[in-house]
Amino acid sequence: MSAVCGDGRVSAMECGEKSSMRCTSGGGEGSLDRLLPSVNTGLSPRKRTTSQCKSEPPLLRTSKRTIYTAGRPPWYNEHGTQSKEAFVIGLCGGSASGKTTVARKIIEALDVPWVVLLSMDSFYKVLTAEQQLLAANNDYNFDHPDAFDFSLLVHTLRKLKQGKSVKIPVYDFTTHGRQKEWKTVYGASVIIFEGIMSFADKELLKLLDMKIFVDTDSDIRLVRRLRRDITERGRDIEGVIKQYNKFVKPAFEQYIEPTMRLADIVVPRGGGNMVAIDLIVQHVHSQLEERELSVRAALASAHQAQPLPQTLSVLENTPQVRGMHTIIRNKETSRDEFIFYSKRLMRLLIERALSFLPSQVHIVQTPQGEDYEGRSFHGKGITGVSILRAGETMEPALRAVCKDVRIGKILIQTNQDTGEPELHYLRLPKDIGEDHVILTDCTVSTGAAAMMAIRVLLDHDVQEEKILLVSLLMAEMGVHSVAYAFPQVKIITTAVDKKVNDLFHIIPGIGNFGDRYFGTDAPPDWSDDDMDEQSC
Repeated sequence: MSAVCGDGRVSAMECGEKSSMRCTSGGGEGSLDRLLPSVNTGLSPRKRTTSQCKSEPPLLRTSKRTIYTAGRPPWYNEHGTQSKEAFVIGLCGGSASGKTTVARKIIEALDVPWVVLLSMDSFYKVLTAEQQLLAANNDYNFDHPDAFDFSLLVHTLRKLKQGKSVKIPVYDFTTHGRQKEWKTVYGASVIIFEGIMSFADKELLKLLDMKIFVDTDSDIRLVRRLRRDITERGRDIEGVIKQYNKFVKPAFEQYIEPTMRLADIVVPRGGGNMVAIDLIVQHVHSQLEERELSVRAALASAHQAQPLPQTLSVLENTPQVRGMHTIIRNKETSRDEFIFYSKRLMRLLIERALSFLPSQVHIVQTPQGEDYEGRSFHGKGITGVSILRAGETMEPALRAVCKDVRIGKILIQTNQDTGEPELHYLRLPKDIGEDHVILTDCTVSTGAAAMMAIRVLLDHDVQEEKILLVSLLMAEMGVHSVAYAFPQVKIITTAVDKKVNDLFHIIPGIGNFGDRYFGTDAPPDWSDDDMDEQSC
């Protein structure tokens, strides 16, 4: 890559080098007089402002769901383990230097989903009563490294980089404390982390794949800070200037400006410098391309000709079960008949799955006054998670036999260009990590979608041994793939077919379950792992 520097020279930057660039094209700031806010002598109404932690705006939003039209590709390999971490961009610079603006411009130019903007402001420490009084008088130093909870910050960013679900504190600048409700963030392909002390901690620096310093003139930063603190945070001009001279300016000179030498790229003038932003975007795109994985192809060639795993439980092939399979597999079966007998099988299948949940001895007294030694569920709770759309058809059966079950949903679709599964949407109950989870999907051929759903659950701290994968029909390939990657996941199905053809159709199979159940038409290139998970 190359960029034009301030003196007209052209410099080169190889990936991973610690060279520093100053990219100077782009719109200017204009005069300070034009930027000065109109300030009243009295105090503005005090507004509630909080720290920012946002993900890329969704591309499709309904009243109930938020769905990305471009999904998140696999972040794990055929073994089920994470094989690529999120790409982390660190943005550093003085207060009001335009870090957030640069971050948003990068997000817009990247044009990829699943981008998370993480603000260091979320990790201010909670102030004591004494510190609250100092802050009220503009005598508390928010621009010192000690003002930040670096241990929580490093732990959170490391976990997010590893693809895990994290909870981010929401800091309220008017009360100088954290709000009760924290924000849950998950599924980042790219993380943009911005803050005044982004380069101030050695452990934090190790997590940054790219380091950018936003260099803005001190007068412009002061003007921006005046405008922000007066109009948004209800502070008076004297207090803002006092805090700037006493804390902000000295902290910049002592702690922030010296870290500019650590940056891979230095961006003067912030968001208006499109040459620098284009350079950054090109580098990130090249890094993402290098990290692309091919999971489904690996699954198709692995783990075959092996005995079925012990974690598999197949419903007993009684004449009734065989008869129901005969009806739903018959291409001449009407939709009403297909739905009726599918529901019967689902009910039997769910009852079978519940028998694998942990139980304990429970003694009750009968109406005759006698003790009866029975069993009861031994666990925190039960959550059902359906892989949309076909897996959703199993929810009524689960609700019918499992009182007060919580429900979550995951939408996974196959990218028709790459053939890989992609995550588009998820909605999981709070604290799902404490529950036993029944993961439902009607058909599993290669196991690619099921593996992605299990990986999502693990990323949300669900224990592997607490996951039950429940499917009406599976191919041997899918069984092997899931069992090999996640050996502690229990697999329950009504039947296992031996083959998957070149289009990933289960053979002899059942056809496209979702289309037969909902009465819709499948395109000619559908696959069992794909079309049963289309958007509702």
